[in-house]
Amino acid sequence: MSETVRLFTGDCTTKFDGTRSQTQRGTVVIVVKPDRTVLVHDADGYQPVAWLTRPDELTIEEDDAGFSIVAQAGEQTLRVVSNAKGRAWSAPIGAAGTPIGTCPDCSGPLVRIRGDVRCLDCEDRYGLPSGAAILDDTCEACGLPKMAVERGERFELCVDYACEGLADAVRDRFEGEWDCPDCGSPLSVKSPDGRIFLGCSAYPDCETTFSIPSGTISGACACGLPVFDTPAGERCLDGTCDHGSHATDGGRPFWPSGDRSSAL
Repeated sequence: MSETVRLFTGDCTTKFDGTRSQTQRGTVVIVVKPDRTVLVHDADGYQPVAWLTRPDELTIEEDDAGFSIVAQAGEQTLRVVSNAKGRAWSAPIGAAGTPIGTCPDCSGPLVRIRGDVRCLDCEDRYGLPSGAAILDDTCEACGLPKMAVERGERFELCVDYACEGLADAVRDRFEGEWDCPDCGSPLSVKSPDGRIFLGCSAYPDCETTFSIPSGTISGACACGLPVFDTPAGERCLDGTCDHGSHATDGGRPFWPSGDRSSAL
């Protein structure tokens, strides 16, 4: 949804009090963003000469003599007062992201904005799981982009969970694949609130659970659980496992730390 940014310009005195104190005067442009962040820019460089991010309080006053803007966050105060009439106006503003395709519903542009895929026209929005990569392919069922996500192995799915759910794909592949190290019951894939994890099928008698990291399975740990190759390195499914240095891959020693200087 488009929001509104407020813009002010003119000969102003800017005063900041807080972690640092400074007073400046000059012809500047003041940007007040929808989250109440205030940025004061002059003609030199790209960085604002003064700013206050997401203040707790924001007061803007305008009259025939000019305008004043006061933003406060804790013990910090940013005050901008025009020394003449100046100018003030509003403009629509929205999020910007990387173009990734065309919306199948309205033919508007689809963009990726951090953890979402959004249409800039109809404002449809699709949340992405962590570590997701957008592919060039589109879903044959709905026309939305497909994504690649690693949860034990690489899954290529539609970005719309209602079309192809990541939890369903992980469940189809890994349901009952490993046994609970505490009681021996099969581990089930669970996703009660969108999070995907492995939990003991004997719950509530056994409450053992493991979060599934972003990465692919690269071997087996001596404790019986899989070892994952993640962006942060290799680790057992059980992040607290004491047997990580004794993990194996097809019967060969496996060193999650990468130290293969000595056999165990």
